[in-house]
Amino acid sequence: MKFFEERSEASEIKAKIVSSYFAAWANVIIPSAQKFGNNINYIDLYAGPGRYRDGAASTPLLVLETAIKDHKIAANLVSFFNDVEVGNTTTLSEEIRKLPGIQKLRHPPIITCGDVDEEAAKHYNKVKLEPTFSFIDPFGYRGLSRNIIRGVIKDWGCDCVFFFNYARINAGITNAKVKQHMDSLFSEARADKLRSILPGMEPALREAAILEELANEIKSLGGTFVLPFTFRNETGNRTTHKLIFVSKHFRGYNVMKSIMASASSTEDQGVASFAYSLADASMPLLFSLNQPMSKLKTELPRYFAGRSIKFKGLYEEHSVDRPYMEKHYRLILKELEADGQITVSTNKSNRRPGTYAEHVTIHFPQVT
Repeated sequence: MKFFEERSEASEIKAKIVSSYFAAWANVIIPSAQKFGNNINYIDLYAGPGRYRDGAASTPLLVLETAIKDHKIAANLVSFFNDVEVGNTTTLSEEIRKLPGIQKLRHPPIITCGDVDEEAAKHYNKVKLEPTFSFIDPFGYRGLSRNIIRGVIKDWGCDCVFFFNYARINAGITNAKVKQHMDSLFSEARADKLRSILPGMEPALREAAILEELANEIKSLGGTFVLPFTFRNETGNRTTHKLIFVSKHFRGYNVMKSIMASASSTEDQGVASFAYSLADASMPLLFSLNQPMSKLKTELPRYFAGRSIKFKGLYEEHSVDRPYMEKHYRLILKELEADGQITVSTNKSNRRPGTYAEHVTIHFPQVT
C-alpha cells in the first residue's frame, strides 16, 4: 500500500498520540479491570504491515513495544490486529514475531484479515467488551461508520481514536455516489443537513459544520467527550485529516488533551492549537491571532456569574470542547483574584493567594 511506502511527520505524530494515550489509559484501567478478573484489549482494525518502507515502526509495533516495556501491561493485554490486505497481515505477523521481548506478553497478539463491514459492526455492538482502546485508521472512509464507533465505545473502560480523512469526506458529503458511506458515518439526517447547508459555505465554516455534526452524532451514540486533532497540508492552508478521540470519561479526555496539546505545532498565548502542520514553524504569525487567554479571562466571569464553585468543578465543566488546560485556568483565576473580579472562601488560615486547592471555593459576582 502506497501509504506505508514513506513515513511522514504527520504519521509520526499520529502514531505518537495513539501509543502515548494507550500507555496512559492502560495504567489507569488495569487496576480496576483486575478487580473484576478482566484483561485489557487493544484493537486496531486497519493495522497495516507494521513498518514503513524506511523501517520505522507504525502504530501496532509502537503499542506492543510500550506493552513489552511495562510488566503490568504485558501481563494483562490482549491485542487484536486486523487488515483488509493479506500482504499486510503477513508482514505484520513477521514484524511482531521479531520484536525484542515479544515473549514477555502473556497473550500473543491476535492477527486477522478481513473487511470491516456491517457484520463487523454488528459483532462489536453485540458482544460485551472488556476494557478496550480501539484505533480505526481506514484508507479513506470505507469501513468507518457510526455503528462501528458505537460498538467499540459502548462498554465500561472503552475509548476509541479514529482517523478522519477530512479532505475525502468533505468532498464526499455532496457526492451522490458515496451517499451510503456518508449516511453510515453521520446518520442520514445529519448528512442531509450538511448537504443542505454546505454548498457555498466558506472553507473554515464548512470544516466547523462538518466537525460539529460528527461530534454531535458521536455524542448521541454515548461518546460523552469528543476531541479532534487537526492535520493540515504543507502550506498550512487546508485541513487534510483529523484524529478524533472519543471517551465517556473526563479523566481520559483530560489525559488525551494533554497529549494532543504537546503534539501541536503551534500555540497562541500558551494555548495549544491542537493541530499539526509543517507550515506552522515557518509562519507562526499566521496562527497567533486569536488571543485565547484574553478571551478566557473575559469569558469566565460571565460564564460563572453569580455562582460559587470549586476549581475541579469549574475546570471539568468549562474546559470541555475548549482548548484550555488546567494550568490556563489556574493562571487566569489568579489574575481575576488579583484584579478583584472574584473572591474566595476557605476553612484554612494559611491559604496562599492565587492557589485553588479543594478547600477553596471561588465566588463569581453577578454581572451587571
